[in-house]
Amino acid sequence: QVQLVESGGGLVQAGDSLRLSCTASGRTFSNYAVGWFRQAPEKEREFVAVISRSGRALYYEDSVKGRFTISRDNAKNTVFLQMNSLKPEDTAVYYCAADSTGLGRPVRGVYDYWGQGTQVTVSS
Repeated sequence: QVQLVESGGGLVQAGDSLRLSCTASGRTFSNYAVGWFRQAPEKEREFVAVISRSGRALYYEDSVKGRFTISRDNAKNTVFLQMNSLKPEDTAVYYCAADSTGLGRPVRGVYDYWGQGTQVTVSS
């Protein structure tokens, strides 16, 4: 069992930056690939980015490429999502999720554990 807690969300203006954190407890965190997803009101939860067990970024959703950076610190059981040049369309609840297979695919169904989410609101 892995428990995930997201933090770092908030209300910012377009063009600002935020850094989200996903902190894990429970089983060895470095055994899991970790992904970030987001869900805007009345929309499906969508993939944002995923990082391998060792810290290699595997995939980014096209709309965040060049603006968002995923990283991890296994010693601190934490994965980060640095979000720069934020846009109003980035407004959503952001979730992190852990994939025990380690493959880190950009598909919701392969993730075993999910956090409760953190709200990001970007005003224009």
